[in-house]
Amino acid sequence: MTAVTQPAPQSILVLGAGELGLPVLRNLARVARRVPGSTISVLLRDSTINTQEPGKKSEIDELRGLGIQMVAADLVNDSIDQLAEVFAHFDTVIGCAGMVAGRETPMKLATAALKSGVKRYFPWQFGVDFEVIGRGSPQDLFDAQLDVREALRAQDKTEWVIISTGMFTSFMFEPVFEVVDFDNHTLNALGSLDNRVTLTTPDDIGALTAEIVFFEPHFRNQIIYLSGDTVSYGQVADILERVLGRPFERNVWTVPYLLDELRKDPTHHIKKYRAVFAQGRGVAWSKAETFNERQAIAVTTAEQWARQNLVGR
Repeated sequence: MTAVTQPAPQSILVLGAGELGLPVLRNLARVARRVPGSTISVLLRDSTINTQEPGKKSEIDELRGLGIQMVAADLVNDSIDQLAEVFAHFDTVIGCAGMVAGRETPMKLATAALKSGVKRYFPWQFGVDFEVIGRGSPQDLFDAQLDVREALRAQDKTEWVIISTGMFTSFMFEPVFEVVDFDNHTLNALGSLDNRVTLTTPDDIGALTAEIVFFEPHFRNQIIYLSGDTVSYGQVADILERVLGRPFERNVWTVPYLLDELRKDPTHHIKKYRAVFAQGRGVAWSKAETFNERQAIAVTTAEQWARQNLVGR
C-alpha cells in the first residue's frame, strides 16, 4: 500500500486485550515499526497485568515482548476524571473493551476521551451500522452506541473514527447463536434466506484497524466500513454443505417469531441480536465499498473461515 505522505508518529492507547484487543495490539505493534517514534500501550486492570493465570500471563508476556507498555486502570470502577487523566497522555485512544462492561460504559469512555483532550478517539463500535438500524431496536444496547456518536459529532476538539465490521465471523457459527444447528444439520435463517450479513474475523479487524490508524491522508470524523465477507443465510447453508460434505436443511425464523421469542424472555441478549439481524437493516454492506477492498488487502471469507475451523465437526 502506498501512503501519500509519511505517517506522523503517534502514542496510542488501546483499551482492553480480549478477543479484539489482542489482534489490534499485535498489528499496531507491527505497523508502528514503519513509523519511528510511535508507541503502543494497553490499558488493563492491575490484577490482569500481574496475573499468574497461565493463559493470560502468556498473553501479557507476548505483549511486553512486542514492546507494548502496560497502563493500569479500571474502565468500570475508575471515574471519568481518573480515566481522562490517563487518556490525556496519548494522541490516540482505541476502545477494544466491548460491551461486556455494561450499557453505561461506552458513553463513560467517550466522555473521558473528550474530557482528556486526546487528538483522536476510536470508540468501541466494531460491529453493525447503528444509525441505519436506528433507535428503539430490539437490541437496546445499540441506543447507547448512538448516544456516543451524537456526543462525538457535537464537538470539534477530538477527531473520531468509527470502524464498522459487521458480525465477528465465528459468531455466525457459534452454537449459542443457534443460526447453525450442527446436531440437526439445519441452518436457521434470521428473517429470510435472502437476508445478508457482513462478517469479519477479529484478526482481519486487527490488521485493518492498524492500517487505518496510521493511514495517510489521515481519517477523521468518519465511519469506515470493513468486510471479510457479505453473505446471505442461504449462502451460509451452501458453504456448510460444501465444507462439511453433508446436506443442511434450511429453516426461516421470521421477524414476528423472533420478536415473540424476545417478548417471552426480554433480557436475553442473544434473542435481542437475532431479532435485530432478522430485520435486515444496517447489518450488511457491499464489500466493494470497504476499506479493505479499496486498498486491495486480503481478508478471510466465510468459506475460508469454515474450512479452517469447521472441518471434521
